[in-house]
Amino acid sequence: MRHLFLFGDHPLITTSSNALYTDLSGYYDLMCADIDYQAQSHFVRRLHQLFGNGGTSHLDLACGTGPHIRHFVDSGFQCQGLDLNQPMLDRAKLRCPEADFILDDMCAFSVAAPVDVITCFLYSIHYSGTIANLKACIESAHAALAPGGMFCFNVVEKNKIDNRLFVRHGAKHSDGDFMFASGWHYNGEGEKQSLKLSIEKRAGLDTLIWHDEHPMVAVSFEEMTALLEPYFEVTVFEHDYEKILPVGSNAGNAFFACVKK
Repeated sequence: MRHLFLFGDHPLITTSSNALYTDLSGYYDLMCADIDYQAQSHFVRRLHQLFGNGGTSHLDLACGTGPHIRHFVDSGFQCQGLDLNQPMLDRAKLRCPEADFILDDMCAFSVAAPVDVITCFLYSIHYSGTIANLKACIESAHAALAPGGMFCFNVVEKNKIDNRLFVRHGAKHSDGDFMFASGWHYNGEGEKQSLKLSIEKRAGLDTLIWHDEHPMVAVSFEEMTALLEPYFEVTVFEHDYEKILPVGSNAGNAFFACVKK
């Protein structure tokens, strides 16, 4: 059996922070096969009904291949998706031809007309990378929202990260059998944490393993709330898409619902 290990400096994978997704964008949906996009999308629509302005224009930041957008479109929303990765956007357009897609940075974007709901799922808000960029993302979202519009996203609490924990799942594909693993890492101080990813592909006698590490911004719930409060009325919920409950004191992740002031 041959094993080939591919790292960030391998010619097939560049050193950019989104290189893994760029080169393996065809496997992105497989990597996220265990995610309940429908439940996540429905959760935000429920929050929007309760706290938002009732409008139906939607922008999804870091939209990837568009699975959340598909559910919003099917529920009657007029959707846009924004991502830095053109191969992802190409796939999103195939999935959601009714939506518009923008190649742009979520920390410095604008829209032609205000929207009613902005989402940023799968902890992608952490891709802001630094507190300064995170603040710029918040400001961009605030400027892009209509009065009473809502900005929704999930966050991992930096002080609750266990560097030993990884989430793993396997999936079958015509190209072979895959095993995906991801885990957060925080050294205990500062504004930097990382998301460590690995993909193992087995096809016949060959095994290929990709490793990547994405730089992320590290924040506590308290710090995130302080950044948001000049712009939004902020409510923090348990990370449970089946229930709408205030976040508990021991939670390691949470869902932020922010209504434009």
